Formats: sequence, C-alpha cells, structure tokens
Amino acid sequence: MAEAVVGLLIGKLGEALAKEAVAYGASLLCKEASALKGLFGEIRKAEAELKSMNVYLRDSEKFKDTDETTGIFVNKIQELSFRIEDVIDEFMYKLEDDKHGGFAAKTKKRMKHVKVWHRLALQLREINAELEDTIQRRDRYVIPGTQGHTKNNGDHQTLCSAREEDLVGIEGNAEKLKGWLVNDLEERNTKITTVWGMGGVGKSTLVDHVYKIVKVHFDAVAWVTVSKSYQNEDLIKKIAIEFGTSISLSNMDMRRVVDVIRNHLQGKRVFLVLDDIWDRGLWINNIMPALPTNCTSRFVLTSRLSEIASLATSNCAIKLEPLQEYHSYMLFCKLAFQNNDAKSCPSELRNLAVKFLQKCEGLPIAIACIGRLLSCKPPIHSEWENVYEKLELQSTKNVIPGVDTILKISLEDLPYELINCFLHCAMFPEDYILKRRRLIRHWITAGFIKEKAKKTLEEVAEDFLNELVNRSLLQVIAKNEIGRVKCYQMHDIIRRIAIDKAAKECFGNVYDGHGSILLPATRRLSIQSTNVAPLNQSGRPHLRAIHAFTSSLDIDLLRPILASSLLLSILDLQGTQILMLPNEIFSLFNLRFLGLRYTRIEILPEEIGKLQNLEVLDAAATALVSLPKDVEKLRKLRYLYAFTLQTKTITDIFVELWCLGA
Repeated sequence: MAEAVVGLLIGKLGEALAKEAVAYGASLLCKEASALKGLFGEIRKAEAELKSMNVYLRDSEKFKDTDETTGIFVNKIQELSFRIEDVIDEFMYKLEDDKHGGFAAKTKKRMKHVKVWHRLALQLREINAELEDTIQRRDRYVIPGTQGHTKNNGDHQTLCSAREEDLVGIEGNAEKLKGWLVNDLEERNTKITTVWGMGGVGKSTLVDHVYKIVKVHFDAVAWVTVSKSYQNEDLIKKIAIEFGTSISLSNMDMRRVVDVIRNHLQGKRVFLVLDDIWDRGLWINNIMPALPTNCTSRFVLTSRLSEIASLATSNCAIKLEPLQEYHSYMLFCKLAFQNNDAKSCPSELRNLAVKFLQKCEGLPIAIACIGRLLSCKPPIHSEWENVYEKLELQSTKNVIPGVDTILKISLEDLPYELINCFLHCAMFPEDYILKRRRLIRHWITAGFIKEKAKKTLEEVAEDFLNELVNRSLLQVIAKNEIGRVKCYQMHDIIRRIAIDKAAKECFGNVYDGHGSILLPATRRLSIQSTNVAPLNQSGRPHLRAIHAFTSSLDIDLLRPILASSLLLSILDLQGTQILMLPNEIFSLFNLRFLGLRYTRIEILPEEIGKLQNLEVLDAAATALVSLPKDVEKLRKLRYLYAFTLQTKTITDIFVELWCLGA
C-alpha cells in the first residue's frame, strides 16, 4: 500500500513541478518569486527521493508483516507521503486561485501568498529532513542478509495443497477434465486445458484430484507451482527436475537446460500442470518454446486471470464458481464433523451452521478453514455460538485462518494504480451493486487514473475495471444490450479482507456504527450508519473523500467535519434524503466530485460557482427544477447530470458536458 501512496504522490509532485514556469511568469513580486524558488526546490528534492524509494517499496511491501524493521520503515514512509500530499494539494489550490479576479485582486492574493509559500516550503523542508533521517535510521538497524529474505511461497503452496475431504461438488468438472486429458492419446497432438476462478475457489484441489487419476496414462508427468514471483531460469530448471531428468542442472545455461528437457521428453506422452500462473507471456515466450513438438502433450494451467483461460484449446476451459448451497453444506459437514462417523450436523447446530456458511459464501477454502476450526470444538451450541461471536467481532485475518493469506497474494500482485482502485471498491456496503460509470468518476476525481498511450482517462479506468474482473477481484453482475458491463459486485470475503487492509493502511475507514468513526490519518470515510454523532467531536483535515450510504443521514452532523476538511476531493451523498447543502461545502476548494443523486435537494445555491475544481456534479433524480446560473462558472466541469423528479414520472433532462479544453 505504501507503494500505491508514493506512486500517486509522485504523479502529484510532477504536476506541481510542471507549473513552475507558469508560477514564475505570473509572479509580480520579488519576494514571491524567492519564496516560490525555495518551495519548488523542496518539491524537486521530495520527488527525487520518492522516485528512488518506490522501487524499494515494491519489493519491501510483501515483507512488512514478517520483518519488523521493514514494517516500521514502510509505515513511516507512508505517513510522510501523506503529509507531503497535504502540502502539495494546498499549494496547487493556492496557485490556481491566483488566476481569478482582476489585477488588484490578484496582487492582493499574491502578497498574502508570499507567507503561504514560505510556510509550505518550511513544512516540506522539515518533512524532507525527516524522510532522510528515516532512511538513515533504517540503514543503521537493518540486519545484513535479512532484508527481503522472509517467508517464501511455500506457505501458499501448503495452503493450496489438495485434500481429498475437500472434494465436494466437483464431480462434473472432474469428469470433463479427465476426458480432455485422456481422450485421443493415440494421436500425436497438443491440448491445453485451463482451470480458472477467484482465489480459494478450489482450482488446485480439482486439478490435483484429476492429476492423481490420469497420470498413469502418461510417460512423463510434472506438477509445477508457478506463483507470481517466479524467475524464468529457475522455473525452467524446476520443470526439468519435476520431469525426472537425471542430469545436474545447477551450472547449465538456459539453452542447455532446454535441450535436456526436449531430449528427455522426445516421443513420450507428456502431462504438465502449471499451477497458479499469472503471466500469459510466460507460457507463450518461455515454457512452450522449451517443450518438444513431436510428442503427445497435455497441459493444464490454473489461474485467477481470464487472460490465462484464453490460452486453452477450443472448449477446454473451466471457470470454477463458488459452491452452491447444497454442496457448501456437504463440505462443511464433512469437515466440521470429521470426527463423527455420520458426518452429519445435529439439529440444534443447523442454524449456526447456516450462519457460518453465509460468511463463507461458497468459497471452499473459507468453508474448509472454518469447518476445521469447528471440528476442534465440542459439537454443542454454546461452543459454536462463542466461535461465531468471535468471528463477528474480530478482524478477518484472525477469523478464518488461511483465507487472508490466500487472497493477500492477489492484492500484493496488483500495480499501485489498481490497489487504490480496488480498495476504493471496498468502501461500498456489503453486496452493493457497483455501477461502472460511478466507479470511473470516483477514480478519476480521486486522482487514481492517469492518461496512458493516447487513451482518455475514462478508457484507462475501464481497462482497470476489466483487469480487476480478470483477476477475479470483482464479479460482473450485468451487461447492457451491446454486451458492455454495467455493474459489478465484490465478493464478501474479498471485501472484508480489503476493508481490513484499507483501515490498516489508512486508505479508508468504513463506519457501521461501531468503534471509532475515524482512525488517525484515515484519508477516506464511508458512512454506513445513522449513528454519526461522533462526527461532532472533531474534524479531520487529512480527509480526501466522504461517502454516505445511509438514507436518513442528518446533514447537520457533517458540518464540523466539512469545516475542517478543506482538502476534500469527493463528497458523495447519493441516496441520502437531505433537503439542502450546508454552506461549509462551498469552501471546499479541492472538491472535484459532488454526488447528490437520489437526494431530496430542491435548490442549488449560486455559491456552487465557488467550487472551481469541480469535475462531476451529479444531481440526477433529485427535486431540482432548475440549475443556478453560476454553474457556468465551473470551468473544469466534465460531467453534469440532472434529472427532474415528478410525482409519478421522471422527466429526463440528462446533460453530459465534456469541458476538456476548459
């Protein structure tokens, strides 16, 4: 997550530095120019340090939970990055504000801004010094030889290992897979089969079951777990070893290793399983060329990615879905009552069994973990109820051991841009239908999306959505008439782990009426409870987004936090039954998204024109009958939505503005 924070910040620092010439050109005072020179110098210093550090963070993030020194360092870098972001956001606003008004007004602002530039430069100088000190402290206390050498992928392989007792509800897919592998073995041909689906859905279990049955039909068999951290040379050598080549490979170059594999497999019936493959290019560019073509070959690739599934020979791909209710219950009983010959659930425990299964939502790995946990408890109601209460209260990583580790691998593999977008999806309530357009607008206005390779921001964001679907981290719920995805949903177990990650990394906090409404340094708040009285206690100046998902929100309770959250960029009140906007909103100079859809807003005041950075104004399906004239002052507005609600019908006066040149 620190890599995601720093990656986003580097982009902001670059945008600030791009304004340097404009800032000097507009400066009317020598003192202002001098102050700006000092500030830009500190910005450049921060950018250079963070660019160098980002490569280190990419490798260190995965070790922060197992190496205490690394964890302390990564967390500190994240904290300092947040503080730098606050400085840059304020600077960019003040710089933009200089453009408005006449000559006299501009001059007056710049005289005031001299003090602001000095203050921001001083703050940034102090942060840069702290950043340098943090790096030196890390170097003093790290133990040579331990950095980056912690737990390896063996843990994942153990957790994914197939167990015969987990084989429930896979009979049809097992028969299909066996048929693809052993039919037509007399013909000298190659067949690629793929098994794909979300983490923990049972891919390895299914393939391992079939592997044990059909391997007797082949002359050379190998099972190789790839994982996301593979090295090409090590993987090819591992394949050679698993196929049983007898020659020592330790000092061979790759060309010689490939020759050894080809000679060993020449003319044989070959069966290779590549488990947990993440890179399509790995198969096409590295593994396929190393295998002989003049033999009967069967390959099975398991993955979480749909792009790997597309490598399959025609009609030889299996997508595994979560178990249906009946099979979930069968698996649960097998495991929870494994010490009972009958493997059946007593009537007094059935209601609790159903509750446990609702938590697992058909995910075999979750059912297996909670089932095995319960098998160690006496099968009595009080004991099971105690476990369920703990499950409700504790964080996900301690509730269902193993699920967190399995799914964590998917999160660690995400590029930093996707991590931000993925964690943002977890801010929505459980089982919430995520609309494509709304997600894209949120991501863009939050700064998560940058233009790439002649693509618009919207096109890049849509690519990100497709990538999250391909990685089985989002599920497609509905498509429109031309086949374009309209809405998505996040699997409950994945969402809970994402929420835990978001809170721990200060990305965002979901407030459901329990605990603290805002954790220290939390950047985003998702309100999912009407009990928001604690908001009156204090505001949080570091907040960047507020999302409200409760219809009866008392807007007055938001006033204190709005008054102190001047850097807020997203305020989405969709579905709340508010009648008017508090005046505090019109002081939010950094606001880019204002969501009022399905509210009872009747009037938008002319003060809306003060929100000069607003990019999205969503006032669809409200009680508005007109828009204020000052909407035309919103020069950065990209999207304006407005529907007028009437008694029985909705008169659609939808307007979509592309003010790309403004």
